[in-house]
Amino acid sequence: MIELFFVTCLAADPAVCRDRSLLYTQDVGLMTCMMGAQTQLAAWAARHPDQRVARWQCRMAGLSDRTA
Repeated sequence: MIELFFVTCLAADPAVCRDRSLLYTQDVGLMTCMMGAQTQLAAWAARHPDQRVARWQCRMAGLSDRTA
């Protein structure tokens, strides 16, 4: 399973950050995740205007942040 892993920070306090992820179904590969990630993240950011996306990556689900 593929995971879109991303870190968001509060717009008012950029030092306050949180790890987040969106899981894709098993038929979605890394390339599909990479191609659709910006659209997914833009939609997420529009629903959470008090947050900003600091970084993101597509990876196999369940990997720790050490591989980020």
